[in-house]
Amino acid sequence: MKKIGYLGPKGTFTEMAVNAIFASKQAIPYSTIPNCMDAVSAKEVDIAVVPLENAIEGSVNLTLDYIIHKHEIPIVGEVVVPIEQHLLVHPENSANWSGVEVVYSHPHAIAQCHDFLRKVLPKAELKYMNSTGAAAQHVLNHPSEKAAAIANELAASVYQLDTAERCIHDYENNLTRFVILSNDKEEISSPLYFEDKTTMMVTLPADYSGALHQVLSAFAWRKLNLTKIESRPMKTGLGNYLFVIDVDQRMDEVLIPGVIAELEALGCGVRVLGSYPCFTLKKTKDVDKKPVPK
Repeated sequence: MKKIGYLGPKGTFTEMAVNAIFASKQAIPYSTIPNCMDAVSAKEVDIAVVPLENAIEGSVNLTLDYIIHKHEIPIVGEVVVPIEQHLLVHPENSANWSGVEVVYSHPHAIAQCHDFLRKVLPKAELKYMNSTGAAAQHVLNHPSEKAAAIANELAASVYQLDTAERCIHDYENNLTRFVILSNDKEEISSPLYFEDKTTMMVTLPADYSGALHQVLSAFAWRKLNLTKIESRPMKTGLGNYLFVIDVDQRMDEVLIPGVIAELEALGCGVRVLGSYPCFTLKKTKDVDKKPVPK
């Protein structure tokens, strides 16, 4: 049986992504994103699932930097999970939750609930954890502390916490992308299939006028739709950046190879981080699902 490593402990949104795609596999939680990615690199697990981007707070830079700089682990799939943040408290403190003195959660989760915390718990101290699941686990293990966790329904169930307030996130359309990483040529399939994507990393040959325009033109004249372009530091000096680009289709035999050849002819460095299927747990009427690939 394949082993799936994910950002734990139990009760995280990452576990929700794993359960949606790999329900019958052995799932192993890791305390941090680097530990999870190290595990798949060392072949302790076959697949790693880690958060990459949130619709409200943007990219998870730690994940992106590890994919680019630390481990050349291909992206073999993506899962989009709707995010609903709840305020969870120990059952012993449920009746007096308004007296919470400290709130624990992942930095992104706390940032997603800024308005609620400012208006309802303005005096509460905010403490960051490695994950929302770790925050819920901490609240369970410290019943004497006037504390709350920002986490999801799964965490509330796993750690038997009470939900003091539901859906405390600032924006309704709160989604997180989780990437599936594997050194093996995994063919991921699920009825939750939505679309295909190719993610590339591009470095420019030099800092000269029009360099980025030339890069984008290689996609534009081939009518390749880009769903995201993001700059990240190359970590070689101030002002040195690379670009991470998402293309709205799988690797083909003509168009994307043509882009790569053109960019390399311009002196750019190109690395394909993955070409993969995308799955979504979001239920919406205004999105037409594409047929599941055979």
